[in-house]
Amino acid sequence: MVFQKLVHGLEKTRKGLIDRLRAILRPEEPIREETWLELEEILIEADLGIKTTSEIITQARSICQKRRIGDQEGIYAVIKEIVLELLKPCASPFRLKDGKVPTVVLALGVNGVGKTTTLGKIAHRFVSQGKKVMIAAADTFRAAAIEQLELIAHKAGAVLIKHKEGADPAAVAFDALTSAKARGFDLLLIDTAGRLHTKGGLLEELKKVKRVLRKLDPEAPDETLLVLDATTGQNALVQARTFQEALGVTGIALVKLDGTAKGGIIVAVAKELGIPIRYIGIGEDLDDLEEFVPEVFVDALFTKNQVY
Repeated sequence: MVFQKLVHGLEKTRKGLIDRLRAILRPEEPIREETWLELEEILIEADLGIKTTSEIITQARSICQKRRIGDQEGIYAVIKEIVLELLKPCASPFRLKDGKVPTVVLALGVNGVGKTTTLGKIAHRFVSQGKKVMIAAADTFRAAAIEQLELIAHKAGAVLIKHKEGADPAAVAFDALTSAKARGFDLLLIDTAGRLHTKGGLLEELKKVKRVLRKLDPEAPDETLLVLDATTGQNALVQARTFQEALGVTGIALVKLDGTAKGGIIVAVAKELGIPIRYIGIGEDLDDLEEFVPEVFVDALFTKNQVY
């Protein structure tokens, strides 16, 4: 089921990357220098980035030479193998902390990445497992944001803690954690306003939220989750680096992979950031968030069959 959903969700990336690779890597055709140049161009256009692409090409050349792979089609399996190895180190699923109530997740992200929706999907996953989930509406700058979160929390079966529009986000987080601890909730998800990663003042507000949480729980937040929009391509890397430097990101949810032909950004994120990829988003429904499993992801991306 997960494999089929991934095959369907990665269709645009497969057409933009994998189908183009197959088109240039012809069976029984010898590998030429032009082959590597074409391959490099395709990988860069799929948003793997220059640095990651360069490493993949270098490794592929070396492997083909060592294994005496002389035909172009042989490169395809080598590329798949390299991509899998690049993704493996970032495979680390999110888990609740054993014996800790609640596990606290602080969600970050710029405007419009789908952060609030992603939290709803995470809440749905854990509610479906019988866990008690609370969501804190710490995006207090827009009344519409609180209303959106109310709807999402209701659909997910989670309890919502909110203040009035314009309230201090740190106060909302503090009250939510106090309530979650007292009521024995398993998971507290804290939504925050969409932050422009270039705005230092807004990042300072998030630091304040962290400081306030630690007054109640020295370990909080247990996860600082950055939500990235795959459709933004290389800009996602810029965002991630800025948030990482300012706030110490511990996990990534890469969403909207179904809406872009440049899903290769996941390889660049894994290689250049080294931050665990907790989830990937491949649709709009509550069930369209999957744990990141490199083997399943790569098989779905490189599949030669259309599975629906």
